[in-house]
Amino acid sequence: MNVSDSQPPLSLSLTALSGIPLVHPGDCLISLILRSLKQTKLSLADGDILVIAQKIVSKAEGRYVRLANVKPSERALELATFTEKDPRLVELILTESSEIVRQSNGVIVVENHHGVVLANAGIDHSNVETENDSEQVLLLPLDPDLSALNIRKQLEKKTKVNVAVIINDSIGRAWRNGTIGTAIGVSGLPSILDLRGQPDLFGKPLRSSEEAITDELSSAASLLQGQAGEGLPVVLIRGYSFPTAPFNASAAIGASGLIRPKEKDLFR
Repeated sequence: MNVSDSQPPLSLSLTALSGIPLVHPGDCLISLILRSLKQTKLSLADGDILVIAQKIVSKAEGRYVRLANVKPSERALELATFTEKDPRLVELILTESSEIVRQSNGVIVVENHHGVVLANAGIDHSNVETENDSEQVLLLPLDPDLSALNIRKQLEKKTKVNVAVIINDSIGRAWRNGTIGTAIGVSGLPSILDLRGQPDLFGKPLRSSEEAITDELSSAASLLQGQAGEGLPVVLIRGYSFPTAPFNASAAIGASGLIRPKEKDLFR
């Protein structure tokens, strides 16, 4: 008999919540999510995971910057000339970054202050409204892990159930084309599932297997959230069994645990 024949089938459900309006600075995401759950005829249950698009978190936190108010530095002006980018945007990229990793015509790849390597420090033009005909851009949340924690705590207070929250963003990857949903803020579940020491099918202990479960969940949710005008920024994931507190001592907690230390980064 095959080993899998003795196991029940596994399933996972993902539901994009409907009815979430355009988010503005100061909006209460908790109220919007709970209202959307009601419209979708769902209620939260223990073990549910909410994947929330970074953009609505940044908007609610007022992370807008009007480009007209940005004064480029000499360094920004030089880099803007080389990359053919708006020098005001380049100034913001520098402000939001700790290191420039690569630069080319039209793109600046940086390590932002959270340690994430991504293009243009995650600063976004798309789906960002103008203000009084003045162009705006949207920055990432100031502390995505803290944002995820605050959302989770407020949801648990309102609903009396234990949930997990992931804030995801679309990020490009070295060596591969296209963006993929990636966790930038995590609360309520380990960001990495440490499988080292667990037996494989033949009883041999795994030596180096660490599964970035929150990135995988973020990517799955991103399929429903979309990248254009879908307007579905929150996805409810149900049926994924994850370790609950206290976590395995070696499990990384928070999206910061997904960042590979530079001394172990063979690609840089």
